[in-house]
Amino acid sequence: MAAFGPGPPKRAAIGAGCKEGTKEMIGGLFGRLREGLTKSRETLLGKVDALFRGHPQVDEAFFEALEEILLAGDFGVAVTQELIAVLRRRMKAERCHDPVRLREMMAEEVTRRLQGERQSWSLPAERPRVIMLVGVNGVGKTTTIGKLAAQFAAQNRRVIIGAGDTFRAAAAEQLQVWGVRAGAEVVRHAEGADPAAVAFDAARAAVARGADILLLDTAGRLHTKVNLMEELKKVQRILAREIPGAPHETWLVLDATTGQNALAQARIFREAVNVTGIVLTKLDGTAKGGIVVAIAAELGLSVHFVGIGEGVDDLRPFDAREFAAALFQNE
Repeated sequence: MAAFGPGPPKRAAIGAGCKEGTKEMIGGLFGRLREGLTKSRETLLGKVDALFRGHPQVDEAFFEALEEILLAGDFGVAVTQELIAVLRRRMKAERCHDPVRLREMMAEEVTRRLQGERQSWSLPAERPRVIMLVGVNGVGKTTTIGKLAAQFAAQNRRVIIGAGDTFRAAAAEQLQVWGVRAGAEVVRHAEGADPAAVAFDAARAAVARGADILLLDTAGRLHTKVNLMEELKKVQRILAREIPGAPHETWLVLDATTGQNALAQARIFREAVNVTGIVLTKLDGTAKGGIVVAIAAELGLSVHFVGIGEGVDDLRPFDAREFAAALFQNE
């Protein structure tokens, strides 16, 4: 038997180098991102600053040292080598040897790889919009769903949460607490129940209650297990049968502190369940913020949200320019 939480209350809506560079305005949101990226900034920016102080001009030794810094920041071998090659070409084309200009180029190139031809995610008008979240245990998937529910509900969206992780003890109870906070309905079954049955009931509830958004949690046992991937595919089939086009989004939740292991997880999940976007949690807890660039550039997946703290508002819509400026701007 499915269980449902309370309906949503009404809420208010959320409201100088060879070429002169532009300065970013540091507002509240930008400042919060900088604060959340403190570990990455201290490691990456500190090493970059030290490199600049030791090399008044960009030379071969400078590029070799910069390559080591980027690799240590978890940009990954492929992205690091590509960045270095592009920076070399651009500095040569401008006949420039100024490290200050190189820093501007770095931010520009990182932004370009994070943006590509992809656009920022926004909630479409049609409803119910089904967003299925996948990922291994421990990445913060359930908490992410709770924060998303709270943010959507604050925009006066009617949200239903499907507690599809029926194998992790207390996962449904955790979502029930989030549901009460957000004023979102929670569809849940007994522990150990078939996740596809939860998806079925959640989809039916979303249609019957005129929900704007269905957020579906899923099990997160080891990503190397074939049975988990088959289970996720089954859930997707059930959703598609009940709601045309569902799931409209399949977001992979990754823990930024796991570095290159997160990239390996992304490859496996993308092959199995057609991942459409990334939510990167715990970015405030890692010194290796370059993993964001590695995931976006190597896999061609958009990073939609990043977690930079424990609060509901610390799950931030991702902005490539803001992220690059927060990492490389030293003022």
